[in-house]
Amino acid sequence: MLASVAIAPLNHLLRGESWARKRLQPCVGKTARFCIPPFVDFALIVQPNGEVATAADAAATDATLTFVPGLLPRLLAHDADAYRNILISGDSAFAEELLHIGKNLHWDVEQDLSCIMGDILAHRVVQAGDSLVQWHTETLRNLSQTLAEYWVEEQPLLAKPAYVRKFIGDVNALHDDVESLEKRVEKLSHKTPL
Repeated sequence: MLASVAIAPLNHLLRGESWARKRLQPCVGKTARFCIPPFVDFALIVQPNGEVATAADAAATDATLTFVPGLLPRLLAHDADAYRNILISGDSAFAEELLHIGKNLHWDVEQDLSCIMGDILAHRVVQAGDSLVQWHTETLRNLSQTLAEYWVEEQPLLAKPAYVRKFIGDVNALHDDVESLEKRVEKLSHKTPL
């Protein structure tokens, strides 16, 4: 059931990106299984036009892509490092092609909204959304900086970076002194008495 829900938006995105459909066309008939244990497990098959359809339950799987549950939000946020954590089995070339398309496939929200509400309103809605995301990101950054400053200056739970660097330098110097002392003691213990 989840596959049928995912197919319409995925094919909509593929229709908007002809390069992605062209990259999928050599993979016609190949089946990819997507797993997010323990809840999600569905398979898609590549169609001749470069779009995808639900694969039959008995269809052989060419590539399996397994996502750990916490990885999905990072992928939706286009975190490039998250793609390295996807487990691939089977046809790795096919799976890598799917991952490349997933990394570079982007939804043109403004284009879709303009069909519903017109170009100007769609543009303003997207601008408002971008401003809201930027405000949210900036607010979180400011809050984290304020908390860090509070915990360093007002309620010392964290050490200042300069103190941490000095401490690390002191520990390294002490380590070097201990090694030097060990070598001197070893050298003195191996000296033969006169």
